[in-house]
Amino acid sequence: MNLFDMSFFAENFVALSGGIPLTLQLTLLSITSGAVLAIVLASCRLSGNRALDGLARGYIFVFRGTPLLVQLYIIYYGLSQFPELRKSFAWPFLREAYWCASLALCLNTAAYSAEIIRGGVLAVPLGQIEAARAYGMGGLTLLRRIIAPQAFRLMLPAYSNELILVVKSTALASTITMMEITGIAAKLISATYRPVEIFIAAGAIYLLLNFSITRLIRLLEYRLSRDRRPHQAATGEHA
Repeated sequence: MNLFDMSFFAENFVALSGGIPLTLQLTLLSITSGAVLAIVLASCRLSGNRALDGLARGYIFVFRGTPLLVQLYIIYYGLSQFPELRKSFAWPFLREAYWCASLALCLNTAAYSAEIIRGGVLAVPLGQIEAARAYGMGGLTLLRRIIAPQAFRLMLPAYSNELILVVKSTALASTITMMEITGIAAKLISATYRPVEIFIAAGAIYLLLNFSITRLIRLLEYRLSRDRRPHQAATGEHA
């Protein structure tokens, strides 16, 4: 028997592709909700208020310092131990593996993303902020026109790494019965006892997903850095 069967690999690659929609759903939901929470946490860190800064620091310390798998298990298995929670409005959501996985991914990525956002804001040259204030800018105008565009561009490379990590972290959802890519792979392996082709097929799918993300991020970086391209600057001068 061949160690690697291409036809079996191709067959299971197609079967595992059925888990892509769920993987993308978990990724998009956790990234969007995590980004909102990350902005709040980063704002607390940058507020100058010691109480808010302390709360944000504590949150980030906990969620960056403990494994995501432990956080997922606490949410999925642990929260059901509280009778008050089972009687609350949140229980119809928290008893479902999908929402538990989304919540765990959201809370985890928010901790990392908050520090990425904070770093991007702090990297904006102070001289530009002071110059904008001298021209009368302040509040939301300063944030919208000076700080946010530059901070976003500066944090994009680091944030793209976080997006890739979230895609790979969705594999942990299989441990709480979710049938995403890794969950389907585990089911196929239990039925065929042929892990090599199946796991390679699963890895190839994750590789393709993350390759697509990196290409999209590079395209976005390219579009955002038009003013920094020498040939365009030269064209502008001649124009």
